[in-house]
Amino acid sequence: MAPRSYKVSATPFVIFAQLITIAVITLVLVWLLHFRNGFSFKSDETSKLFNLHPFLMVIGPIVIGGQAIMAYKSIPAKRKTRKGVHLVLHLTAFLSGILGIYVIFKYKKEEGAQNLLTLHSWLGITTVCLNGLQFVLGFLAYCFPGAEWTARATLLPWHIFVGMVIFFFAMVNAEIGLSGLSQTVISFSERYIVNFTGLLILLYAISVALVVILPGRY
Repeated sequence: MAPRSYKVSATPFVIFAQLITIAVITLVLVWLLHFRNGFSFKSDETSKLFNLHPFLMVIGPIVIGGQAIMAYKSIPAKRKTRKGVHLVLHLTAFLSGILGIYVIFKYKKEEGAQNLLTLHSWLGITTVCLNGLQFVLGFLAYCFPGAEWTARATLLPWHIFVGMVIFFFAMVNAEIGLSGLSQTVISFSERYIVNFTGLLILLYAISVALVVILPGRY
């Protein structure tokens, strides 16, 4: 009797990742709006400026970045359309990361505090810089008309691998940041929300990785 072949599709993990996306966005909004009094680029309360940093860094490089990575298997459209969505989402995630770093520098300046003293800050700068480099190289290799098809095929495994490494850099750095913030809050309810957000981000990253590894429908 011939052995049975078990094939697992990426589709269930795409759906699972979308559910986690909704949960992460909900928890982040509840945390920042309910427990932290919201966020604002211009406010007399510098805490509202600080709150923009975790919002931008979670929603941008992680949530939107993960959606960009999954775009080729999560969007039921032609390859050209999926490629365009992949490009736009990555650009959005990159710009969100830049704005998130600018916000935290602005906050530190207004508070009179020093910058770049923690591992979290070093990893954050590194991740955003790598994200920008990856975007430029990817654009030149896969969107620039003069790129050769053979070169694109050769670079594709490395493009995917480096993209996943950068994504996991963002995830790990978010976990470090959330862990540090959870130690500063007094309310147990707020601490639980921060901790659950961290757990869901981890599950989201695992789901994205599985979507990349497993075969899709399109």
